[in-house]
Amino acid sequence: MSNTDRNLRAVNLPTDWAPASWRSRTAVQMPTYPDAEALESALGELRQLPPLVTSWEIFSLKKQLAEAQEGKRFLLQGGDCAESFSDCESGLISNRLKVLLQMSLVLVHGLRLPVVRVGRFAGQYAKPRSTDTETRDGVTLPSYRGDLVNQPEFTAEARIPDPRRMIKAHARSAMTMNFVRALIDGGFADLHHPEYWNLNWVGYSPNANEYQQMATSIGDAVRFMETLAGSEVHNLNRIDFYTSHEALLLPYEEALTREVPRQWGWFNLSTHYPWIGMRTAAVDGAHVEYLRGVRNPIALKVGPSVNPDQLLRLIDILNPEDEPGRLTFIHRMGAAQIAEKLPPLLDAVRRDGRRVLWVCDPMHGNTESTSNGYKTRRFDNIRGEVEQSFDLHAAAGTRLGGVHLELTGEDVTECTGGARELTDVDLERAYRSTVDPRLNYEQSLEIAMSIVRKQNQLAAPAAR
Repeated sequence: MSNTDRNLRAVNLPTDWAPASWRSRTAVQMPTYPDAEALESALGELRQLPPLVTSWEIFSLKKQLAEAQEGKRFLLQGGDCAESFSDCESGLISNRLKVLLQMSLVLVHGLRLPVVRVGRFAGQYAKPRSTDTETRDGVTLPSYRGDLVNQPEFTAEARIPDPRRMIKAHARSAMTMNFVRALIDGGFADLHHPEYWNLNWVGYSPNANEYQQMATSIGDAVRFMETLAGSEVHNLNRIDFYTSHEALLLPYEEALTREVPRQWGWFNLSTHYPWIGMRTAAVDGAHVEYLRGVRNPIALKVGPSVNPDQLLRLIDILNPEDEPGRLTFIHRMGAAQIAEKLPPLLDAVRRDGRRVLWVCDPMHGNTESTSNGYKTRRFDNIRGEVEQSFDLHAAAGTRLGGVHLELTGEDVTECTGGARELTDVDLERAYRSTVDPRLNYEQSLEIAMSIVRKQNQLAAPAAR
């Protein structure tokens, strides 16, 4: 048994925790359901439904995240800001998977590291909101909190929180996972043929030649190894792929929190990798209380308002035994604030000697509104925050072990800039997000290439 495997098992359970113990704490970002009886009926049905993931998949991911903490892997986490029920469609799902595979191809080739692939889908149906209500033309209605809770249309009926939507979310998450697993098991991610991952429009990208050279190089390398070995290199026709979502709607998460045979403790079986958002990260809050007791690897969004003492206290609560692979910090400061806000946090955690995986979310701190009424993110700010993150971690003696991105495999125009220099006017052409702006296929690939260039730039002086 490896040290990593042994450490993953040598953890004591909290004795003062149960799946419902969060109910004794203050729970923010929660909808108000008008029919308590209908809510309990839906939760009762949800408790009887099959889980969406398995405990052994969760342990596999935790082991890979532990290796990422040690610099032996790199985490790529990406997907929609908020999934919609209508997007549970084969073409959209396969394109999301394709763009993540393309990005991981770039990262594997450039970083010379295995990549941990995690999708922000098969459950990312809830979103936090700045206010509980929204007002338009003098009419005030409950805010849209994602398809898990209500509908985006601005009508009184659509905005009523409906507990039956939790059953629909479970079904669509299951269908999404089933299709992703089928694609992967069927060889969709076969490294013998990385050219199959291409999306139709990649050929029109200014970065197309660079990407095609990488794909060709990997295919040639695989065939060369097989020629030398005289047989096929195994396990190159499939990959590990995991799901993640924000554990926001706690009744839903609780209903899918289960004990399993031949394992101790409780598992959130709605996803492999739940995270706590910045708005729900209070030390004494319900969301922190809930996630401290599950055995999944968990992540925490860290914004510019977090101070070192608060961060260390959260480590004590969420990972008191310093378990490898257990805790990820996803910092999302914004390009304008990261140089000031991140170093004190890195220094505090490093001095405390605690084991965490540091990941950069360059999306959420860089959101702005345009004069023509669109919410957008500027590509230069997104890339700038990623590149600054590498520099700041290098200076602090810590390691940036991954990125967390909101992206899509579709040809949308929601973030400005990038290789094609999209402008505010371009947003009107193909803006489809119901919540936050996402990188399109081309911008996502460009970010992956930027990561490789930056990491190689930092590595160059050490190699000399």
